Amino acid sequence: MAVPAAPALPAEPTAAAPARKPGKRRLAILAAVVVLLGGGGAGAWFLSQGNASKEAPAPKAPVFLPLETFTINLQGDGHYLQIDITLQVADQAQVDIIKAYMPRVRSRLLSLLSSKQAEELASTEDKKKLAQEILAQVKLPFDPKGKPQQVDDVLFTSFVIQ
Repeated sequence: MAVPAAPALPAEPTAAAPARKPGKRRLAILAAVVVLLGGGGAGAWFLSQGNASKEAPAPKAPVFLPLETFTINLQGDGHYLQIDITLQVADQAQVDIIKAYMPRVRSRLLSLLSSKQAEELASTEDKKKLAQEILAQVKLPFDPKGKPQQVDDVLFTSFVIQ
């Protein structure tokens, strides 16, 4: 019995099959995916930067220390000064330190205030100058080798000269 012969294949193809090239549609889809991924990444980065600034700590609330009322005889014609002072300090630790040394603070301020004359305290500029002098007295270290107090401002909440 004879075996049927397989059809002979040509040694070389007669018509070369064209190599498949990506189509324009496929390139457009690929480009769109790249653009979307890049845009999404950039958007995520911008949003994360916006959240970082929102998470920044809020500024600290000011800390105030009101002092007891001072009533002082002024130099000169028998005038007196009644004044309420509030100190703005750095933090609660400064409040505690100043309270611990309050007799020294009051003594310094009584000496300063009683050395004034009514005419020296009349104008707004005079009051600003007095606030700076009070600030300097309160900032002085309580101990000879101690650190100065961290006092930011002196506020007058009452100021009466009679």
